[in-house]
Amino acid sequence: MSTASPNHGKLNWRIFGPGILLATGAVGGSHLISSTQAGAIYGWQLAVMIVLANFFKYPFFRFSTDYVYDTGESLIAGYARKSRVYLWLYTILLLASALISVGAVALLATVILGFMLPESLSLSMTTLSFIVMSVSWLFLVMGHYKVLDRFNKWIMAALIISTILAVFIAAGNPTEIATDFVAISPWNMASLGFIVALMGWMPAPLEFAAMTSMWTKEKVKTDHTTHRQGLIDFNAGYISSAILAILFLALGVFVQYGSGTEIQTQGGAYITQLMNMYTATIGDWSKYLVSFVAFMVMFGTIIACADGYGRSIAEGMRLINNNPNEASQKSIFWWTTFSALGGFILITFFKGQLGMMLQFAMISAFVLAPVYGWLNYSLVKSHKKLSTAMTVYSISGLIFLGAVALLFMAQLLGLLS
Repeated sequence: MSTASPNHGKLNWRIFGPGILLATGAVGGSHLISSTQAGAIYGWQLAVMIVLANFFKYPFFRFSTDYVYDTGESLIAGYARKSRVYLWLYTILLLASALISVGAVALLATVILGFMLPESLSLSMTTLSFIVMSVSWLFLVMGHYKVLDRFNKWIMAALIISTILAVFIAAGNPTEIATDFVAISPWNMASLGFIVALMGWMPAPLEFAAMTSMWTKEKVKTDHTTHRQGLIDFNAGYISSAILAILFLALGVFVQYGSGTEIQTQGGAYITQLMNMYTATIGDWSKYLVSFVAFMVMFGTIIACADGYGRSIAEGMRLINNNPNEASQKSIFWWTTFSALGGFILITFFKGQLGMMLQFAMISAFVLAPVYGWLNYSLVKSHKKLSTAMTVYSISGLIFLGAVALLFMAQLLGLLS
């Protein structure tokens, strides 16, 4: 699809948007929790799995940008063209994922906010989660895509700068290795579940590719960006997310690895432990720096997830109802509200199970990754000829994702010990 661009193909701040949204949506559970835990438990050993997950998922996320610029429609519309079975399955999975994902990341943001507040200001988790979710919801429904597009650039810029600063500070004063510390190897079947969860949301669930296509479609409509500009934006966001994953792994290594302290595995408990150990290692003054970094991570993830799920569900429902018109702002508003309100209800009544649900969501995201990957690959291939290099790259990615998913399923079914 050819679209005139007021930017005349130039590289400037305005062209960035969907790729940055993908990055901010990605850095919540996968980076702040899983990457940091990987560094805290296994040191640098799982850096290779983070790199491989980002590398082999790249073409299937990139296809979300290519497909919009080539056809003018979202990946979700492409799923509907391929088969209404794919459309129904994707939309049903989105409805469940929206509640779990938004609720889980909002709970983590609530824990961080509670950690930042002075002891004299004691508020319940329900109150704090209501504040976090309400601010995120108001931000989205009052500003819509344009405000989200502009604001998220500043979130990502602040996140990158503050994370780099935090890593340098931690590297200059790393935690002392305990005398009785024994390194743990992740290269065994017992650790496979952790590795699969780590890669499931690394850099994000592949369902986010369709969300990225929705943001890209909106970006083309509002700013008339070209395909080249769209790819620059996508690559900037994707590569930034991959680098941030390694930086958060480094934080876990420098602050917690080898300390002799048992690492908490539940998200909320781990957040508190991480920040307490950070301040113990560097000093009390760093409490607000690491809290700011963590909160920026989670706040950006909340607004990106709520908007992405809202837009994608609205698009899915439009196609299910055979509505030829674009999804209305009213429909996006209601489904964004569904994501935010549903997430808040989960926090309020099921906060004790959210950690388990988040782990399930991360693992299921990786198991489904080969399916979404194949679907995106087949869609793009059906309307244009891919280069030999991209074809080999994509097939290699499908083999890698499929092999690890099958290995995990075999272990889950008791076929491997």
